[in-house]
Amino acid sequence: MPWIHVVFLAVIQGLTELLPVSSSAHVIVGAELLHEDMSTPANALLLVLLHTGTMFAVIVYFWRRWRAEFLSSWADFYDYAKLIFVGCLFSGFVGLPVIEVVEHILSHGRHHADIEVLFRKLNWIAPALAIVGLLILYAGLREARRPEADGEEQPRGIGWLETIVMGILQGFAIPFRGFSRSGSTISGGLLCGGRRGDIESFSFAMGVAITPLAIAREVWRVYHKAHLKGLPVHFAAVLTPGVLGMLCSFVAGLLALKWLSNWLEGGRWYWFGVYCLAAAAVVQVLYLRGW
Repeated sequence: MPWIHVVFLAVIQGLTELLPVSSSAHVIVGAELLHEDMSTPANALLLVLLHTGTMFAVIVYFWRRWRAEFLSSWADFYDYAKLIFVGCLFSGFVGLPVIEVVEHILSHGRHHADIEVLFRKLNWIAPALAIVGLLILYAGLREARRPEADGEEQPRGIGWLETIVMGILQGFAIPFRGFSRSGSTISGGLLCGGRRGDIESFSFAMGVAITPLAIAREVWRVYHKAHLKGLPVHFAAVLTPGVLGMLCSFVAGLLALKWLSNWLEGGRWYWFGVYCLAAAAVVQVLYLRGW
């Protein structure tokens, strides 16, 4: 892949991975416009590096807040780690069976299809964007009328209800390209009555916890698929442009997190839902035009 394409997709990935607008949908559309196939082993490994860049952006951005919330003592860390573990456990309980069902549907009863086939299915991405857009819009408008918006004090922290709901929604976001992980989990937490800052912090902590597992699975899948076909995987060829892309996605991710926090705290969360609905319409038009 040309370096200019790597930078372009890295910026898209960095901005949209952490904004609640679905990075997968935007990267797929961007790759289609560049005539790049993101399901190839080399490009799949490139995406792994781009995801790594955004993961480090999350850690850097939230580090001070996390240190105050649950890294100040072992007791706080243990309590928070329990919540994250349970949330990720529910994500696995939901996400893995959904992946199996989707892959079975995509195979049409013939050879096994990988979930990455969705990288080429704009007709699946458009409705996923629309669904998460409606969820964000509803949660944002409903949350704007809550007492917190008027300055009244609310209990701090994350409860089990928010943990389970956010974990389940993260599970649905894992396989579906277009169903934003941050958009669905933060919206779910807001609908459960959680505070904006606490929900945002927990959503990304849960995302950081599950990202290494997702990256390891993706690397294994790429190598396994290439081995079955007798194809070599030249990781070194991907490493140099991948590191450049990782740096670009890291910087773009920091900017995206600042944007998200300002809009969430300012009661403008629902605007991300409006954007997702508009993006769904654009993706559907591209699909109807033969992309």
